[in-house]
Amino acid sequence: MHLDVHDLRAFYYRSALGRAAQKVLRDRLRGLWPDARGHCVVGFGFAAPLLRPFLPEARRVLSLMPGPQGVMPWPSGGPNVSALVEETLWPLPTGFVDRLVLLHGLEVSEHPSALLEECFRVLGPGGRLVVIVPNRAGLWSRTDATPFGYGRPYSLGQLDATLRRHRFLVEETASALYQPPSAHRFWRRAAGFLENVGQHLPVFAAGGALLVAASKQTAQPSRGLLVRDLARRPVLAPAGLPAPAGRVADPPPF
Repeated sequence: MHLDVHDLRAFYYRSALGRAAQKVLRDRLRGLWPDARGHCVVGFGFAAPLLRPFLPEARRVLSLMPGPQGVMPWPSGGPNVSALVEETLWPLPTGFVDRLVLLHGLEVSEHPSALLEECFRVLGPGGRLVVIVPNRAGLWSRTDATPFGYGRPYSLGQLDATLRRHRFLVEETASALYQPPSAHRFWRRAAGFLENVGQHLPVFAAGGALLVAASKQTAQPSRGLLVRDLARRPVLAPAGLPAPAGRVADPPPF
């Protein structure tokens, strides 16, 4: 079930809780991708709130939003780089993307397997993917007061297995949103402290969101057919043919 783009925009840009969540997730993503110079950075779902730090340095930044969700122009005050796309058929060439982030994309998708196949297609060699989903063990997936209460929450093991099944190599895992999903003033004041404490807890603890960084896994070539290996092998005359002229054939064994 996709949320409407207006609801997502209202949460991340107009509510105190949403702005706090935006900052936490953006900082965590920036920690995973500290340098995007020269890269093509793409977000799918509602990843626009996390992409702004990459605008000044990346070669290109695109925000793809699925049809059932709807689209909004982004960024404000600059040329639009946001587009409405089919969930599993993006208007991007194969291997075009260097960095890809999914936020409110995988857990609400009606075709998660096909979505990950499309992610694999558009990523180039060495491309990296970060998937952000609601944590099944966290508080945020247990209330529909935030976008993390919709769709299918994941455990770390489930998300790891899903990515590996689609030929992604999981490299790093993180968790975020340790603050309760409440707009109460007390929890808003304690949000920074709770996030700092949460970073020292196991990744599967009470964090509301899981972040998994993975890379595109490519098949290794088979050594049995490499030309350099064939060149090292001795060339044998076919059985039953006479030995070359000027050379005496070895006598048969007794």
